[in-house]
Amino acid sequence: QVQLVESGGGLVHAGESLRLSCTASGFTLDDRAIGWFRQVPGLEREGISCRTRGDAAAYDKDSVKGRFTISRDNAKNTVYLQMNNVKPEDTGIYYCAADPGYHGADYYCQTRYLELWGQGTLVTVSS
Repeated sequence: QVQLVESGGGLVHAGESLRLSCTASGFTLDDRAIGWFRQVPGLEREGISCRTRGDAAAYDKDSVKGRFTISRDNAKNTVYLQMNNVKPEDTGIYYCAADPGYHGADYYCQTRYLELWGQGTLVTVSS
């Protein structure tokens, strides 16, 4: 079964850290473009951090630069989003996505045109 499954969400306080995981099954993540996206009720889903195949190019939303880091563990077929110094405005449902294409990282984060999406994991940051 081809799928992405996110985990690691929860309730944290401002200034704390959290690591989200996205594990793939049925395909290999290291030959996919990947991305993490966030959605808040009433707003469009927004791209947080995206990488092209082989991590050749990167895009990170300005508000998370220096705080969030996306990484891959190919042996575990998993992508992570390390979230440090979280803020209340980081609250939302976080989705990971993967695509076999060759578009730029900014393209994926801005258009959200990725083939496969996970079900999302909720992150709540209290002040």
